[in-house]
Amino acid sequence: MGPNGAGKTTLISTICGLVKPTSGAVTVGGYDIIKQYRQTRKLIGLVPQELTLGAFDVVIDTIRFSRGLFGMPPDNAKLDKLLSDLSLMDKKDSPVNRLSGGMKRRVLIAKALAHEPRVLFLDEPSAGVDVELRKDMWALVEKLRQDGVTIILTTHYIEEAEEIADRVGVISDGRLLVIDDKQNLMSSLGSKQLLVDLRTPITEIPATLDSFSLELSDDGNRLTYTFDTQSERTGITALLQAMGDAGLGLKDLNTSQSSLEDIFVNLVHNDNER
Repeated sequence: MGPNGAGKTTLISTICGLVKPTSGAVTVGGYDIIKQYRQTRKLIGLVPQELTLGAFDVVIDTIRFSRGLFGMPPDNAKLDKLLSDLSLMDKKDSPVNRLSGGMKRRVLIAKALAHEPRVLFLDEPSAGVDVELRKDMWALVEKLRQDGVTIILTTHYIEEAEEIADRVGVISDGRLLVIDDKQNLMSSLGSKQLLVDLRTPITEIPATLDSFSLELSDDGNRLTYTFDTQSERTGITALLQAMGDAGLGLKDLNTSQSSLEDIFVNLVHNDNER
């Protein structure tokens, strides 16, 4: 994940051989992308942001060509299964120029998967697609993941990353700020809040509770306490005791966890302030 212009597409284009790196080295499956480009490109599938398809090509011919381009033997049954998984079977013999934008996106995905890559790059594949395609795409992604395919996705839909990703990386201004297992990231960088609803509203927080850095809602009915989930002592027990001593009656208690979006926004914001 990263804001526009962060370098996501440039990084993917470099790994896939579309952009020549000016320094450094990249390996895929142990192969160098420059010195052993044939091996690396055979391992990689790419679904680009742009709809790069021949307007007058027939869908099945486009996919067959892509498979043959990487030296894979013909396999009509496998390609038919791929088209079926992407709800493209009824468009199999249609020219690309007769397809909607969403259907063209499906063809791009089929092209990327035709040679059975072990690493699949999806560069913002959900941008501008309908809900049905998104559902089909993520079902296929899950199946590929179960089959051992490494999938690297860039997305602006943070809820997608939160739903399907195993690991999350945040890039800003060409630098990878963090990469970690999603749950570790949310636990280590995400904060948790204890929401305390009061029986009787108050106009200000008692001075005896200043050490807890509480926030009072505008209507005076709720106190919010932010704590570190990784700390040995959260301070909740002491807070509740202090609230009782201050004569505050508790009506209800709830907790909430920072979302992946909160973490992403904070990381990029802090990086931009440097």
